[in-house]
Amino acid sequence: MTPTTFVVPHTTLVFLYNASVACGLPKKNNSINTPSSRSPLENSLFHQFLYDIVIRISMASASFVKLNASSSPWIGQRSFNQRTGSSSRLPATRVSVIRAGSYSEELVKTAKTIASPGRGILAIDESNATCGKRLASIGLDNTEANRQAYRQLLLTTPGLGQYISGSILFEETLYQSTTDGKKMVDCLREQNIVPGIKVDKGLVPLPGSNNESWCQGLDGLASRTAEYYSQGARFAKWRTVVSIPCGPSALAVKEAAWGLARYAAISQDNGLVPIVEPEILLDGDHSIDSTLEVAERVWGEVFYYLAENNVLFEGILLKPSMVTPGADHKEKASPETIAKYTLTMLKRRVPPAVPGIMFLSGGQSEMEATLNLHAMNQSPNPWHVSFSYARALQNSVLKAWQGLPENVEAGQKALLTRAKANSLAQLGKYSAEGESEDAKKGMFVKGYTY
Repeated sequence: MTPTTFVVPHTTLVFLYNASVACGLPKKNNSINTPSSRSPLENSLFHQFLYDIVIRISMASASFVKLNASSSPWIGQRSFNQRTGSSSRLPATRVSVIRAGSYSEELVKTAKTIASPGRGILAIDESNATCGKRLASIGLDNTEANRQAYRQLLLTTPGLGQYISGSILFEETLYQSTTDGKKMVDCLREQNIVPGIKVDKGLVPLPGSNNESWCQGLDGLASRTAEYYSQGARFAKWRTVVSIPCGPSALAVKEAAWGLARYAAISQDNGLVPIVEPEILLDGDHSIDSTLEVAERVWGEVFYYLAENNVLFEGILLKPSMVTPGADHKEKASPETIAKYTLTMLKRRVPPAVPGIMFLSGGQSEMEATLNLHAMNQSPNPWHVSFSYARALQNSVLKAWQGLPENVEAGQKALLTRAKANSLAQLGKYSAEGESEDAKKGMFVKGYTY
């Protein structure tokens, strides 16, 4: 093989050598001769000498990069791996300054109240249509009176506040009262449970995507959140979804992240702590490694746009999916494996300033959701790691109640049993001994809609 021949001007070599010395590297005894004055032996060593100069310059460059950030205003204010954007040049304190409005202290306090030890969120924000499906499972018609009776059963359960710190409501429930005339939100407040409200307007097809969807609801959100605050709500929820079998496409991920960020900023401006929920659907036969890859990508985009919109991280809560294999994958993952993958993703993507991670159950069985939460609380975490369950708290309640007035107490007892189990899981003290067969049954429904 013929060696590659290249020519480096003598002046360039001198410049490189002098630059390396100027950067603090020691002088060498070698001298740089002109090509015509080099002997054959010197020519044979020339490439080695040139290589030595290149290495010296690389070392000098590295020492320059390690300069103290305070010595350079540009370096001190901008990370080398920051993405470009108008807000990337803002100093770190800009976020808290932007959001330090009349609600900032209240937002932080509310988030901490919800993310309190041994407590989690009861999600009963199903649309009237979805609530109708729940009622139909026990033979009840989807009427306002039946929806009121069911929600009243849940929200008036004695002792619920010991295990539940917040409850997400549908708009109808926010304005509803019990049969005794007491507002539902007042029933929650009496037990130190923070009322929340679903504010998105549901999913619709996303044009230009791979059969994916996006979430509506930004139009008029400012006025709606202000009204919900006046009615007693103190936090909000916005659910969008990402489907792994569909890619997901870059368009769908960006749309989900941007929508969540705009919703979060608007909610905070009007006094509501935003729950950020990009649900990664269980649908598919993908591996747990594929889920991890997608989850990291999605949450990376979400936090980029949250920062772009100057959202106060101390005043938000997250509602992520657990990192699991797809529902149709041939191998199920153990709670320990799910905990390992999920916490790995969160530690890579979620700042410790966020006070609480409130997991969704996503169609897992009641016992699975509790076991997985328990596994994630076997070691300290940077955030409060808890639950925001709907089906995984309500399924047993419906079966115990059956729509009969005489079974209200049995339904409330079933709710307390599941709430207590998840409270213990949040504290890392749960045991699955004595769980019923119904609690072990999965609730995944392909293409499930809320």
